[in-house]
Amino acid sequence: MSPIVTKPEFRAPSDILEKEVERLNVPPLAVVAAPLLGTWVNSNHQTPGLVRLMISAIGNGVMVHGFGACTPTPCDWGAVPGHIYADNVTATPAVAFSAIYTFAFKQTTIVGHLLKGALMVETFDHFTDNSGRADYYSLNVLTQ
Repeated sequence: MSPIVTKPEFRAPSDILEKEVERLNVPPLAVVAAPLLGTWVNSNHQTPGLVRLMISAIGNGVMVHGFGACTPTPCDWGAVPGHIYADNVTATPAVAFSAIYTFAFKQTTIVGHLLKGALMVETFDHFTDNSGRADYYSLNVLTQ
């Protein structure tokens, strides 16, 4: 009869990485907002939604200042803090962001990512005013 072979203890790569970072005294990585910063304008000048975003660095994240389509000038949505994201756990340049706007009648979640020099921005609108309107999604292409 052959001896019983036991499965070695499974160790997740994150467990090993944490110990290696501690052992090597590696400082924690911080995502750098620079690639996202600036004023981004919707490439669709007839958009009924998001017209412009101004993204600036603040602490470990960003401040997102949005403007919506209104006449005769864009509506100022104000500035809200946003989160930034890198491409993977070892990367530092920001490639994406998210932010949430809360208006009196709806909540808008904005998610954007860089793609070939453009900022692809998705908005998710959830109505909170019991108006019966359907929640909706929009995709916008913004450029600098």
